[in-house]
Amino acid sequence: MPTYTGISSEAFKHPLDREAEEALRSLPGFDFIARKFMEFFVERPQLIYLMGNTIQVGPRQYSTIYHMFRECVRDLDIYPEPTLFVEQNPSANSYALGQEHPYIVINTGILDLLSEAEIRAVLAHELGHIKCGHTILIQMAIWAMGAASVIGELTLGIGNLLSQGLIYAFYEWRRKAELSADRAALLVMDDLNPVMTSMMKVSGGSLKYANECSLQEFILQSEDYQALDADGLNQIYKFLIYNGGQGAFLSHPFAVERVHYLRQWLESEEYRQIKRGNYQRSAASGAVNVEAQAAQQAEADTLRRQIEELQREIDRMRRSDSSDR
Repeated sequence: MPTYTGISSEAFKHPLDREAEEALRSLPGFDFIARKFMEFFVERPQLIYLMGNTIQVGPRQYSTIYHMFRECVRDLDIYPEPTLFVEQNPSANSYALGQEHPYIVINTGILDLLSEAEIRAVLAHELGHIKCGHTILIQMAIWAMGAASVIGELTLGIGNLLSQGLIYAFYEWRRKAELSADRAALLVMDDLNPVMTSMMKVSGGSLKYANECSLQEFILQSEDYQALDADGLNQIYKFLIYNGGQGAFLSHPFAVERVHYLRQWLESEEYRQIKRGNYQRSAASGAVNVEAQAAQQAEADTLRRQIEELQREIDRMRRSDSSDR
């Protein structure tokens, strides 16, 4: 597998990813959401949950997966190494999150359905999100949506500021970010087929009937899907389906679209130049840049204040209870 020493995410980031992120950041309300996210979001409970309820991958735990993961980390020149967890879940899914401590969660459904090459492609895809710095924005989107829907008016204005336009922009960016992560997977794999077959299997693969699934037919399906755009009404339907037309916004492009974009990039001069070693480079420390000590201290101070406030409330309740007797 090729190794891209010092590569910057800008070398392979999809232009639609860049455009969608710029549009999102320019919308009214985004800066407010970002400030409130940094003020209230606490990452550590997620890591505690994963440590307690999944398997952390390491040299003596899922060693084959760990070896593949370490190679992908090396190939994309990511530092420090993110943490990898395997979660017991039959759904063929994976995701990358985390701000100060980036991590990847891969479901057992992925491990059971995909070949080793395809699992490697999934790992490289998720590492692509981390390399591109996507995880902070993804986490912010999840936090903002949850805060607005669950807490409502108690979100200090978040519910009011999270307009339909901002929601649309968050999801539009999330879908476009997948295209950059797909490119990272292709770079690591140096072979488009396992990247595409992983997408095909996650879309509708079956262990029992695996021999009856054809990648070439899936590619033809991808081409037929693109041809639907010849009818303007189909383009409207596609937009509506992606943006809540069936009751929910979609966070990922359809797999057949992702296949289309990757096949285009494989034939591009940009891809060929990267393969020759002619790519934009970043600092030797890699893409993940965190100020861990300062962040941990701020988190500890916030948690300490919350505990003190809780203790004062408990003391007040005790005094009240004593006076009632």
